[in-house]
Amino acid sequence: MPEAASPEITEYIDFAEVEALAPLVMQVEADSVLAYIESILARGVAVDTVMVDLLAPTARLLGELWEDDRCDFVDVTMGLWRLQEVVYEIAGRFPADRAHGMRGHRALFASMPGDQHNFGTVVVEEVFRLDGWITDRLSEVETADLLKRVSDDWFDIVGLTISCDCHIARLPSIIAALRSVSRNPSVCVMVGGRVFSANPQLAVQSGADGTAHDAKVALKVAVELVRERERGAAICN
Repeated sequence: MPEAASPEITEYIDFAEVEALAPLVMQVEADSVLAYIESILARGVAVDTVMVDLLAPTARLLGELWEDDRCDFVDVTMGLWRLQEVVYEIAGRFPADRAHGMRGHRALFASMPGDQHNFGTVVVEEVFRLDGWITDRLSEVETADLLKRVSDDWFDIVGLTISCDCHIARLPSIIAALRSVSRNPSVCVMVGGRVFSANPQLAVQSGADGTAHDAKVALKVAVELVRERERGAAICN
């Protein structure tokens, strides 16, 4: 079994650690990957930093390796599964910040209908949950099921992640439908994924309220969007 090199004592993630983790998750079991992650947490790196700056970029790198035919689909799938298991394990050790976060606010995250990659939604949901949000996540969801969920339950934020620009053409109609059926008439819709990182203007063109290049920035944007809506509602009342 390959052994990961011991990381330097730092409180941030170096991209070399991403490059080391990507092949590791395709070769060893989840408990071995977790042991490597625990060694990074032990040096003082925050859990949300590990998820956003290490695990999420590792997932993206796995996708790039597959696109470049440097590894096969099965290896990538198993690697992503192990990363997801690690996210759940480390996030479960830390209670949500109900005292200082957006207590009582609700967020729903889903990958774009038809999009097969949902690791981004796993990370963003956990980052929001740790901040005190009440969160839910849908994976590999059909449009009708997404719309039904938004019409049945109140959400302050609905976040959609997109990994392939082939889905962009459908996005404006889906966002419009979300707004029309939403139980919350002032729902904020955010979008994320590498498509928007490369061209943030696409978020505006699609009718979304905001976008962000990673989950920690998405949290800040979401907080400001919801507070702005609440201030507007208070003024109107």
